[in-house]
Amino acid sequence: MNVHHRAWGVWAVGLAAYLVGVMHRTSFGVAGLDAAARFHAGPAVLSGFVVLQLLVYASLQIPVGVLLDRFGARRLIVVGALTMAAGQLMLALATGLPLAILARVLVGAGDALTFISVLSVVSAWFPPRRVPLMTQLTGLIGQLGQVLSAVPLAVLLHGPGWTTAFVSAAALGVAVALAALAVLRDRPPGAPAPPRAPSPREVVDGLVSSWREPGTRLGLWTHMGTQFSGTVFALLWGVPYLVAGQGFSPGAASAMLTVLVGVGIVAGPLFGEFTARHPLRRSWLVLAVIGTTALMWTVVLAVPPPAPRWLLVLLVVVLALGGPASMVGFDYARTFNPGHRQGTAIGIVNVGGFFASLLVALTVGVVLGLIGPADGYSPEAFRGAWTVQYVIWVLALVGVLVARRRARRKMAIEGVVVPPLRELLAERRRPR
Repeated sequence: MNVHHRAWGVWAVGLAAYLVGVMHRTSFGVAGLDAAARFHAGPAVLSGFVVLQLLVYASLQIPVGVLLDRFGARRLIVVGALTMAAGQLMLALATGLPLAILARVLVGAGDALTFISVLSVVSAWFPPRRVPLMTQLTGLIGQLGQVLSAVPLAVLLHGPGWTTAFVSAAALGVAVALAALAVLRDRPPGAPAPPRAPSPREVVDGLVSSWREPGTRLGLWTHMGTQFSGTVFALLWGVPYLVAGQGFSPGAASAMLTVLVGVGIVAGPLFGEFTARHPLRRSWLVLAVIGTTALMWTVVLAVPPPAPRWLLVLLVVVLALGGPASMVGFDYARTFNPGHRQGTAIGIVNVGGFFASLLVALTVGVVLGLIGPADGYSPEAFRGAWTVQYVIWVLALVGVLVARRRARRKMAIEGVVVPPLRELLAERRRPR
């Protein structure tokens, strides 16, 4: 098998590991109401499950980036898959809160090891011109893991039951770990060996240098502003919101998550190609997605519940654009940082969206507990709870604009001039 064909095989296995990781990550979204009954958990406690999972995930991103630069992608992907499988097996057997909480901690830890490691495989095995598109494909096809949790896992959950569903998820995790161990390699044959492992002082210096790079901070704010709304919707509050807040059946609410994934898969390659063709215009795509998402939520929340079904479908379609747009943040990390610290830079970027997600998931749960009825959820409580998102959108927009200005200033010093958007549009209108 030549290197080209082998690259696709290596990518396919890495993609499978990420896809199953997304299934583990989002499995609590379809099981939220079942978990509330099983563990006698109110809204705040229920949100605490996902918040703790995301907190572990986000807190480990920078350490994982350092570990990736030191130990390589293959080891981290295998360990991540086995750790998530252990967490799902523990959740399958849990009957009380302490064990269930520990299970989600393990899922968050294993999840943290996976995605940026798969991105490292993409960067190592594919030519630079193709990396933005492959990054989008990885991120978006991987989101089919939401379909695995929304359909087959949900069928097992509401058929054979809780234990069977989560034992099956654990078994799938072990299977992809074995596949990764057998097929994945950190780099193509004949590629230069990686540099020696950095010393602790060099690790700290690399972390500081990555953070000082304005392109890294631009990537972090990009990831934060685009990703969190769809993540919170898919991981925890989307299904309860649609069922208790908008009158959907559980099956119809789970099906909406498949719409989220399907639209993202269509948008991903388009966003990736745009990023590759117009690297100096990436921020405009980011700003458009953040603004459209905030506007769409404003329209939905302004309508007294239940909102028209078509409007909620349109909301899910817009939320689906956040995932592809968040991948632009990783492209900033890749293009603004040298190869030896890209793992660290990607880890910093990945913190943004997930810290925002955990804050919003927790705050939504707290607000629901404060203003909702004592025996469950209400449409008006959800309507008030979702408004907490606006704080993050404002913060991210300011961050993108400030970091973009600093990145462009640095590029100008280096001799790269970004022409005004009006000049680009005028150039495109000129006859050829």
